[in-house]
Amino acid sequence: MDVETYKAEYIWVDGTDPTPQLRSKTKILEITEVPPMWGFDGSSTNQAPGSDSDCVLRPVFTCKDPTRPGERDKLVLCEVFDTDFLPHKTNTRTQCALTYLNFEAQEPLFGIEQEYTFFKNGRPLGFPESGEPEAQGKYYCGVGVDKVFGREIVEEHLDACLKAGLSISGINAEVMPGQWEFQVGPLSPVQVSDELLVARWLLQRVAEKHNVAVSFEPKPVQGDWNGAGAHTNFSTSNMRHSYDECLRAIRALEGNHELHINNYGVGIEDRLTGLHETCPYNTFRYGVSDRGASVRIPWQVERDDKGYIEDRRPNANCDPYTVTRLIVNTVCRKLEKRG
Repeated sequence: MDVETYKAEYIWVDGTDPTPQLRSKTKILEITEVPPMWGFDGSSTNQAPGSDSDCVLRPVFTCKDPTRPGERDKLVLCEVFDTDFLPHKTNTRTQCALTYLNFEAQEPLFGIEQEYTFFKNGRPLGFPESGEPEAQGKYYCGVGVDKVFGREIVEEHLDACLKAGLSISGINAEVMPGQWEFQVGPLSPVQVSDELLVARWLLQRVAEKHNVAVSFEPKPVQGDWNGAGAHTNFSTSNMRHSYDECLRAIRALEGNHELHINNYGVGIEDRLTGLHETCPYNTFRYGVSDRGASVRIPWQVERDDKGYIEDRRPNANCDPYTVTRLIVNTVCRKLEKRG
């Protein structure tokens, strides 16, 4: 009698320096099996020496795999552990989860706006073979073959995320040709980070079929072009009821500006220059509707006297576990002490 099986795609974050990458491999499981712990060769992912190369994958988030035809096929996001079952030094999820547990009573929620850029043959999608296209201005949320490039990939990715059951909340074309954004959330810090990583993996998987590369570089093209960020919207229960609490959260972030900048993604100095809707990396400023601020207060938040704030500093290549952990630790610890 044949045993019914399904495909489980195990996904994890590697040890590539300076910016870790996603890796994955497939395990065939019996239909009744829950994805178990597995292993991989850490010497091939910058996570172990060849003389002691085994690393452990521990499943932490599972969803439907929309890239495969099987109804039972799954995507399995994993944490990396050493063989003594201690978190690997590249595992930032465990620390994020512990921080969240410390401040769960404040009900922190996040929505992350993931920007990225399509590349083909070493050039941003939509750029001519030589020189540069018309200056940015008409591309943001544009429509038409002279304004948007790669929409078929973006739509396929959106459908894949929805079929996987991810909390994707929108997409839009960005300021530079070939540059797009998707949003995930609102969710808890661990959930939003898990789902963002799976959405990043799906984006690259979908783009493979179109022979297009995905870049999360914060400044993919030098010159008069916008960079790529991961604007991070954040609130606590009290912020969602009080504008004053939003201002207190901003002041807490201001007091830890350097710590956050140093952990918001490699190459942040190239992106946060004070130009192209950014505040210089060595300056902290906030304002209502100000997209040139470090932290923006949406106009409706001021009007409603409650809501959330947008930290515009994180890079597109940021580690979401680190970003959400730092924001929760900085803001919730400050507000807890005040309380």
